[in-house]
Amino acid sequence: MHIKIILEPSEEGGYTAIVPTLPGCISEGDTREGTLKNIREAIELYMEPVEDDSIFSPSSEQVEITV
Repeated sequence: MHIKIILEPSEEGGYTAIVPTLPGCISEGDTREGTLKNIREAIELYMEPVEDDSIFSPSSEQVEITV
């Protein structure tokens, strides 16, 4: 799977990585390589199924709206 990230230098040093397609999926690191490692872990955790994912009935649907 290929996911695009935004990698930007932090003012206080190091880097911040943001995954635009995964809201709230952000990580930091002291080096570029460290930040990329950290964001890979964050993406894996973000995509990992959670127990409460099954609380919705099979007839439920996900709808996106604009406000």
